[in-house]
Amino acid sequence: MAVPGIAVGLVLFATGAGAAAPITLANHRAVYDLSLAESSGTRAVESARGRIVIDFTGDACKGYTMQTRQVTVLESGETGSRTSDLRNSTFESGDGRSYRFKTSTVLNGTPGQAVDGTAESSSDLLKVKLKEPKRDQFQDAGEVLFPTVHMRRLIQAARDGQSTVSVKVFDGSDDGRKVYDTLAVIGRQVPAPAASDKAAERDKPLREGPMATVPRWPVTLSYYIPGEGERTPIYVLSFDLYENGVSGALRLNYGEFAVVGDLTRLDTLASSSDCHP
Repeated sequence: MAVPGIAVGLVLFATGAGAAAPITLANHRAVYDLSLAESSGTRAVESARGRIVIDFTGDACKGYTMQTRQVTVLESGETGSRTSDLRNSTFESGDGRSYRFKTSTVLNGTPGQAVDGTAESSSDLLKVKLKEPKRDQFQDAGEVLFPTVHMRRLIQAARDGQSTVSVKVFDGSDDGRKVYDTLAVIGRQVPAPAASDKAAERDKPLREGPMATVPRWPVTLSYYIPGEGERTPIYVLSFDLYENGVSGALRLNYGEFAVVGDLTRLDTLASSSDCHP
C-alpha cells in the first residue's frame, strides 16, 4: 500500500531550540515496524504487518536525498494474502524549488508500473515532467509544496502555536500525476511521556537519551483529491511531531483499515557543518 507523502512526512529532524532558531534537517535512518490497528468493511483485513525504512541525507546547501522502502503484508479471508514492496527515491533542492522522484512497486512478486520524473515549483505554478510510466508533462496552478518544504512548514507552525496548516503537496506518489490538498491539524504542545507510561512500550528510541525530554505536538495530516464541497480524505496520517522534527505514535489510516508504526530504530548521522544558506 503506497502512502502519499510518507517519504519525508514521517521522520524529519530539526535541530536548534526556540521559535527563532532555524530549522536544520539532520541526516538519519529510521525504522518503523507496522501492525494492524483496526479494520472494517465487507472485506476486512484480518492482519497486517510490515516495515518502513527511511534514509535521509543532505542539507539546505546541497539539497536533500531520501530513500524509502515500505513492505506491507495484508491477510484477509476474502482476498487472501497480499504483499506489497514500495521503493521510493527522491531529491529535493535546498530551496524547495526542484524535485526528482523515482518509484518502483512489486505486488505479490509481480512488478508494477514504475514512476520517474522531475518537477519545478514556484510561488504560483508547478511544472512536472514524467519519463515513466510514459513521457508526459502537466502543470498545476498555485503554490505547491514538495515534501521537505511541507514538513518544515509543519515544524514552524507547531513552534508558532498554529493549529492548522492547509497547503497543496506534490510528492510524485501513485502515478506521478497526483497533487494533493492537505490539511494538518496540530494539537497543543504536550510534554514527553514518562518512562512508566504504557506508551513507553512503543517508540523506545524516543524515550532514551536527548529525545526523552523533547516536547511534542499531536498532528493529524489528511490528504484529499482536489475538488469542491464536502470531501473525504483518501488517507490520514496521525503522529506526534517532536520539536526537533522526529515523529512518533505513528498511525496510517487507509479508510477500511489502519496500521500503527513502532519506531524501533533511530540512527542519526553527522551533518555538514559548513552549510550556511
